[in-house]
Amino acid sequence: MKWLRFEHQGRVGFGTLEGDRVHLHTGDMFASPSPSGESLPLAEMAWLAPCVPGKVVGLWNNFRAAAEKNGWAQPSEPLYFLKSPASVIGHLQPIPVPGTYDGRVVYEGELAVVIGRTTRAVSVDDAPSHILGYCCANDVTALELLQRDPTFPQWTRAKSFDGFGAIGPFIDTDFDPSSAHLRTLVGGRERQNYALSDMFFSPAELVSRISHDMTLEPGDVILCGTSLGVLPMKAGSTVEVVIEGLGTLSNTYG
Repeated sequence: MKWLRFEHQGRVGFGTLEGDRVHLHTGDMFASPSPSGESLPLAEMAWLAPCVPGKVVGLWNNFRAAAEKNGWAQPSEPLYFLKSPASVIGHLQPIPVPGTYDGRVVYEGELAVVIGRTTRAVSVDDAPSHILGYCCANDVTALELLQRDPTFPQWTRAKSFDGFGAIGPFIDTDFDPSSAHLRTLVGGRERQNYALSDMFFSPAELVSRISHDMTLEPGDVILCGTSLGVLPMKAGSTVEVVIEGLGTLSNTYG
């Protein structure tokens, strides 16, 4: 199933996508949602982020090719940071240029894992049953903020400006990331192309290990990290994150 959230004539709702129509549901997407019997054309709706996460966990150095090229050691455990939930936007929503930062801003095409139920200290084998599904993501970063103050790396600020957490277009509950490739296009030109299987820590491993540190709740998002090809964006650039078998997330910067 492909779950999405939308706005239509001033109403915010959610449902499942089938072809070019959305079948509306009531209740809670994560707790026995009920079909309302109503469907609407997708073309009449405005996309929203497919979930409203309480927290967004982002991975650093989770791909072998990037680690090898940059001389990074293989991590013994997931290296992660938190992004503000307020940074989250959906498909076709703009990524604003920060008003308090004028340095380089980079895209990072990634796979996003959406948690489906309360997850606390689960095993790797049990982790997939706690995943609702997957979507595309663009983990936008204010690059020069990260190390601007030598006494305090600013991961949270650099990752949390409004619009810096694009996810979507929908959550696919049937997607298998093990053999898929991700491509990032900027202005139609391919900038990233890598296999999701190149991760040091698979989605199930990430869910398991992070859940031993903190409780994950329904709707929380884990960004699995990115690989080679990250570059700055210019204002006006449209960035598309394409994952084969999953979909395309498109957002314009500025």
